[in-house]
Amino acid sequence: MTVEEIIAGFYDTENYLFDDAEKLKFFRAICQETVKICMEINSVYHTPEELVELMSKLTGKTVDSSFRMYPPFYADFGRNITFGKNVFVNGGCKFQDQGGITIGDNCLIGHNAVLATINHSLNPADNRKLSYAPIKICDNVWLGANVTVLQGVTIGEWAVVAAGAVVTKDVEPYTIVGGIPAKFIRKVER
Repeated sequence: MTVEEIIAGFYDTENYLFDDAEKLKFFRAICQETVKICMEINSVYHTPEELVELMSKLTGKTVDSSFRMYPPFYADFGRNITFGKNVFVNGGCKFQDQGGITIGDNCLIGHNAVLATINHSLNPADNRKLSYAPIKICDNVWLGANVTVLQGVTIGEWAVVAAGAVVTKDVEPYTIVGGIPAKFIRKVER
């Protein structure tokens, strides 16, 4: 069993991942390792270099040395997050990354941002079956404090999401959005 097989299983609509006991066991082990790493990040002081190392362990990928973060930080799976260069993540952020989160270069993520890649079926016959869709944050994006980005959303380059916004659909490059749900406010001046 590999992490890649689990990630592929999130999108397999024919064979529900959590109906397979072996895959479920492996998935839960990854999640527990993620909890352990997040507890390590959040419980004691770490130098910026140590945080880069811990985030590399959490994601299973090399995180660039230009990455900066102020804990606490929370993730549920960890292995489906990709960070670009010169990314800053402020304190209290929560990444529900099973569906995949990609953050481009030079992005700023404000306090308490929530990136949620999972949803539940509303049909009672589906017993709240999970569905997954990735979030893509393009280069030079700024997410304000307390922003929530929902599954399947792409935020275009140089976009700004105002504090407290809930982003339910794609955001065009070079725009500012805000509100619940987030709506166009104006273009970013170039």
